Amino acid sequence: MNNTALANLLFPDITKTIEDYEAKYPERNLPENAVVTRIAPSPTGFVHLGNLYNAIGERLAHQTQGVFYLRIEDTDQKREVEGAVEAVIDAMTFYGIRFDEGATTDGEVGAYGPYRQRQRKELYQTVAKSLVLRGLAYPCFCTEDDLKEMHDQQEAAKDNYGYFGKYAIWRDRTLEEIEAELAKGTEWVLRFRSEGDPENMVAVKDGIRGEVKVQENYTDFVLLKSDGIPTYHFAHVCDDHFMRTTHVIRDESWLATLPIHVQLFDILGWQRPVYCHTATLMKMDGTSKRKLSKRKDPELALSYYREAGFPQEAVMRYLMTVLNSNFEEWMMENPDADSRAFTFSLDKMSTSGSLFDLEKLDHIAKEFLSRQTAQYVYDGLLEWAKKYDTALAERMENKAEFFCNAINVGRGGDKPRKDFGSWKEAAAFLAFYDAETFAYEDACPERADGEMRSAILTQYLDTLNFADTQEEWFAKVKQITEALGYAAQPKKYKKNPELYKGSIVDVTNLLRVALTGRQNAPDIWEISRVLGETETRRRVQAYMNL
Repeated sequence: MNNTALANLLFPDITKTIEDYEAKYPERNLPENAVVTRIAPSPTGFVHLGNLYNAIGERLAHQTQGVFYLRIEDTDQKREVEGAVEAVIDAMTFYGIRFDEGATTDGEVGAYGPYRQRQRKELYQTVAKSLVLRGLAYPCFCTEDDLKEMHDQQEAAKDNYGYFGKYAIWRDRTLEEIEAELAKGTEWVLRFRSEGDPENMVAVKDGIRGEVKVQENYTDFVLLKSDGIPTYHFAHVCDDHFMRTTHVIRDESWLATLPIHVQLFDILGWQRPVYCHTATLMKMDGTSKRKLSKRKDPELALSYYREAGFPQEAVMRYLMTVLNSNFEEWMMENPDADSRAFTFSLDKMSTSGSLFDLEKLDHIAKEFLSRQTAQYVYDGLLEWAKKYDTALAERMENKAEFFCNAINVGRGGDKPRKDFGSWKEAAAFLAFYDAETFAYEDACPERADGEMRSAILTQYLDTLNFADTQEEWFAKVKQITEALGYAAQPKKYKKNPELYKGSIVDVTNLLRVALTGRQNAPDIWEISRVLGETETRRRVQAYMNL
């Protein structure tokens, strides 16, 4: 085979060489051991948790004074969704992920672009042509029917699947046969000519798993599709080399095709990046684990957390607990620190399926919000409400001081309340303060209902004095409790229930329902101060008259 003739026949318009691109994209001038990494999503419009999970590469890059960039892998036009690139950038920006270079909403930034793969076609074809010149790639004119027949033969023979050996029917065709198909206009793909042996194992350094050994690739996989656009396998190898990527962080599902990728790096004489295969995000489904599913699990979409209103920092804290085994200990020692101050480490990452736990996220979010100022919570809730609950946003802006005071109830001290972990939960929790959204959610305590409801609330209104301190107010509540036959100490009622109508818990829960519509609510005295005397009396009187 005349490889030069074949290369010129297949790529007549390609005049550049690999050396031209080596000069165009020189080694980066960065400190020693600086990490250069990226996320490289497909523009499908679905931005998922895995994108944010693997964007942890930003920490590695910036901890080492390296570079973090955004590359768009848009080689599959059938799946591309309009506005998808903007959606990725918006989601990453929302969670504080900062790109140093790459695709932007209106173009790109950086000297190693283009950062959209469809704009790099000439580069891929230049590398492809170089492989043809070396006898390491060839055109394949197999139809879908041909490939199905090959698959059926392999299945019948219980042979390995793939295009290799005797099944690689275009591997050793003559130049004349190839010219004849081209003259007919037959579509073709470019395949890599692999000399790999399935008996061989190849050692690969994984940044998370240490050294892994994988079966050497022996199939003649596709480099360029029939439209001249590369497959993922070929494109990412070219891009990661010429963009001078040092670390590739991706899901462990890519381990299966790792042999193809390292084979390409080796045959091209390029230094392999450090592949870092993260553990797949899993969830419990009954008593077993399974991979998070786009179809089954709404929590896979990043939009889920934004719509629910989980604070960005809480989401990042939770992801760090999944990513690094020592983060929780660090967070306990530094509860008020920004999670970005934590030094991320690849060797602390799990190699088994990472269990995603919404309950744990909620716990972390509640802990985080309980330690923030009322102003922080007000600002975060308002920002969320402007997009997802405009009626609430309008009320908040009209009564800013009132809402800040409501948020501040139970805040501060050694044991702040942890009533909500998201803005959506906060909106629901705070609804009882506002007369426009107040509603009775819980029933009257059974031991304080009927005639006793009226008696308790009547005496409460008669003795209520907004000049009282909290201690004075509570002393009066105890007096009412004892005067009406309730135990001022719950343990006394528990010990001798036949001696009392109930305990002070029943009395205070009645007051909570009257004021908040709920038996579980913050301190009654503090709530009353937020509501004001007029509204407090109105609510108690209204509940007494129900």
